[in-house]
Amino acid sequence: MRRPYLDWLRGIAVLIMIEAHTLDSWTRVADKQSSAYQWAVLIAGYGAPIFLFLAGITLVLAAGGRLRKGFSHAEVTRAAVRRGAWILALAFLFRLQSFLISGGRFPQALLKVDILNVMGVSMLVAAIGWGAAATLRRRLLLFAAVTVAVAMATPLIRSWSALSVLPDSLEAYLRPRPGLTNFTLFPWAAFFTSGCVAGAWLDARQPGDDGRFMRWVGLAGIALAAGGYGASFLPPIYPETSFWTSSPTFLFLRLGVLLILLAGAYQLGRVWRWEPLQEFGRASLFVYWVHVELVYGVISAPIHRRLPFPVAVAAFIAFTAAMFGLVRLKDAFQRWRGRPTESGRDPGRASLSANRPVSRNSI
Repeated sequence: MRRPYLDWLRGIAVLIMIEAHTLDSWTRVADKQSSAYQWAVLIAGYGAPIFLFLAGITLVLAAGGRLRKGFSHAEVTRAAVRRGAWILALAFLFRLQSFLISGGRFPQALLKVDILNVMGVSMLVAAIGWGAAATLRRRLLLFAAVTVAVAMATPLIRSWSALSVLPDSLEAYLRPRPGLTNFTLFPWAAFFTSGCVAGAWLDARQPGDDGRFMRWVGLAGIALAAGGYGASFLPPIYPETSFWTSSPTFLFLRLGVLLILLAGAYQLGRVWRWEPLQEFGRASLFVYWVHVELVYGVISAPIHRRLPFPVAVAAFIAFTAAMFGLVRLKDAFQRWRGRPTESGRDPGRASLSANRPVSRNSI
């Protein structure tokens, strides 16, 4: 049974993703210093964590669903590993498409680490971990431990000189490298593994029994967000760290917000079943794949960094409506050909969508 509130929350993430990219690409530089734009940036920063978090949830739910259908533990693990490998392959295919359309430095343009790369690698590692941990207790402990370890190790990884001996294309998966990095495994993989924790708990319940669990999720989110916010006023425990990029404090604060959003999506989904938002969420990969090049590529080059902020907001709204119309057109075409739309697919599928950072070349 599909959990519609996950699609509902993924739809919110799609809206945030489009907002992040359109405002970043089209707003003129002078307006990027305004408080309104800075608030928009703050909201935009939640798109990628939501996508990674939901991808972790759905990976574990998919594995549990296959087990209940009679697949063996080894078969389920192999299926999850193949899914992660497929996502990683899509990441390189996406970079190739971008290079062929908009150009760039070769081979850096093809090797740049983006959100799909991080998601694919995280899925591969999580799939192997899921296979190695045979019980719910072990999976919870494993994914929780990895989440904390990735968060706490991020400042150390970013300042560890020994990593400089790695090839730049590999180092870019661990920490930012100029021209090669949009996202890195540290700290972004922690959002994925934290989703695996939530997914393992959800998988132990029937979809109709999620209500009580979600109340505890909401309370845990409030406590975690409050704790992260309070800890942000304490002296840092690392000699080198940045609150907005590598700080464990900021990661756990955002993780608390994700838990609140998950619980809120469940509650809102019970009284407001807005299908268009769920439809947007189910088509998240399609929207990502199409819109990024339209926003950042040669097609929209004449308006790059040239629109006043209010005009850029209006353009974001118009572009979002156009993308939703394109999703509807795609689904209608699939129905005409007799193929299932996104809404008819495996309810446990992993989300393939992602958000790019607010700045195309920064973390």
